[in-house]
Amino acid sequence: MTEQVMAAIDGSTFSEGVCDYAAWASQALEAPLTFLHVVDNHPQTAEADLSGHIGLGAREHLLEELAQLDERRARVAREQGRLMLEAARERAIEGGVAEPGTRQRNGTLVETLEELQEEMRLLVIGKRGERAHQDSGHLGSNLERVVRSLRRPILMVPQRFKAPERVMIAFDGSQTARKGVEMLARSPLFEGIPVHVVIVGAETGDNRAQLDWALETLRGAGHEAEGAIRAGEVEATLRAYKEENAIDLLVMGAYGHSRIRQLLVGSTTTAMLRRARVPVLLLR
Repeated sequence: MTEQVMAAIDGSTFSEGVCDYAAWASQALEAPLTFLHVVDNHPQTAEADLSGHIGLGAREHLLEELAQLDERRARVAREQGRLMLEAARERAIEGGVAEPGTRQRNGTLVETLEELQEEMRLLVIGKRGERAHQDSGHLGSNLERVVRSLRRPILMVPQRFKAPERVMIAFDGSQTARKGVEMLARSPLFEGIPVHVVIVGAETGDNRAQLDWALETLRGAGHEAEGAIRAGEVEATLRAYKEENAIDLLVMGAYGHSRIRQLLVGSTTTAMLRRARVPVLLLR
């Protein structure tokens, strides 16, 4: 089975960014691109129980009309999704992707992605979905569940595409972070892009050795790489470094060493995701 870049699109303002970053990743990785739209037929609000207020015959008639209404809504949702998929496909072709594919599934987004993850090399998804207010500081609930459930790399993207020119990886010497450096070093996704490695902590011999290992690994693979060890609060320090060095793509492990490990993601990763205005690649 050929692993592919899979892009989850909906009717949100993030869909164009998802399309463009997915096209960029597909070409850089030389991997097939598939756009996915999931029609969630679960009712968004609970139906009122009217059985105590109307006669049996009237209630049966009402339930029949409700069922017909649900079916019409489902048909409209499927047609809207088909049009979105076709528009995404055309946009990707204009962006240079040879033969992007499309898939439409019924169900929930999280369950569908869990079923399809063995086919994924990379999942591209927007920070929030179509039902989330775009000014919200909270991650979309779907994204939270996707990050918690999937074992594949996830590229969370903003609304507008910008080809990455400088990448930063938040590094703590953990197994996940070391795997991230090794993946980044060999991935064609970052070929020719300078990489910054940042450790937040004290200037100790161990931290310096960890940083030297990361830089040697990246430079050994042909990357231009530089690093820094900075003291301070983790999220604020990483954010300041990102802004000072015009970083336009972050790479982070989805879990850290803290007791928050059993929750959605490490607390620092969650904070960075909420405030991110650039793409964030989450590694598992």
